[in-house]
Amino acid sequence: MSETPLVHLENIKLRFGDKTVLDGMDLKIFSGDRLAILGQSGGGKSTMLRLILGILKPTSGVVRYRHLQVQRLSRSKLNLLRSRIGMVYQYSALISSMTVRENLALPVEELGRKPKKEVDELIKENLAIVGMSGTEEKLPSELSGGMRKRVSLARALMMQPELILFDEPSAGLDPVISSVIDELIISLTEKTNTTSIIVTHEMESAFKIATRMAMLYQGKIIEDAAPERFRASANPVVHQFVNGTTEGPITETPSHADPSE
Repeated sequence: MSETPLVHLENIKLRFGDKTVLDGMDLKIFSGDRLAILGQSGGGKSTMLRLILGILKPTSGVVRYRHLQVQRLSRSKLNLLRSRIGMVYQYSALISSMTVRENLALPVEELGRKPKKEVDELIKENLAIVGMSGTEEKLPSELSGGMRKRVSLARALMMQPELILFDEPSAGLDPVISSVIDELIISLTEKTNTTSIIVTHEMESAFKIATRMAMLYQGKIIEDAAPERFRASANPVVHQFVNGTTEGPITETPSHADPSE
């Protein structure tokens, strides 16, 4: 591809003490991608999302968002950048003492300056997109796990982002609800024309959602391809991961473990 990436993680190294998590990793994300990041638990997948958001800084290498170097941004410019990015956390991360309305309004109030009427309209519109109209006054405890996940998707849309980051969107959900969430991710990213990065270890979900798939292993991206090419990869690590077999290089070699995950 000759176009400029929306995000470029360029030769990223990240260490926590003497533990290397990312070891010269390079990855480009282009506008319109639904990129699934696969890899072992604790392998640094969620860490990549924190680097893009500027929550973590790499030990070396450059995190680029368009023409910006994320790790060099001031606090105010970093907040401006984050207003372009929606984040869906692993277990929804809704504030239990706040209603659905208050949870959705929070990112706009923290990072934006929209009038209340416009915020209310956005809440109504985004809840409708995820099939949760009429839940504005409910507390998270009154919702099922799947409903909380839908609300967290609606919250991610509140800043009208150009990029949405999903951290294990199917975590803790049964297979039926997981499929519903998968379909919702596809439809809402197409409807809102957003780029998305989906961190997951759920193979079925990844193949359903992704337009591109990349595998992180021992701190590097070892495969980056369209789903069918990824499935047919000759790389023995990718082959073992895709097929879930017990014999192969993954079970023979200790992996880089990320203490922050």
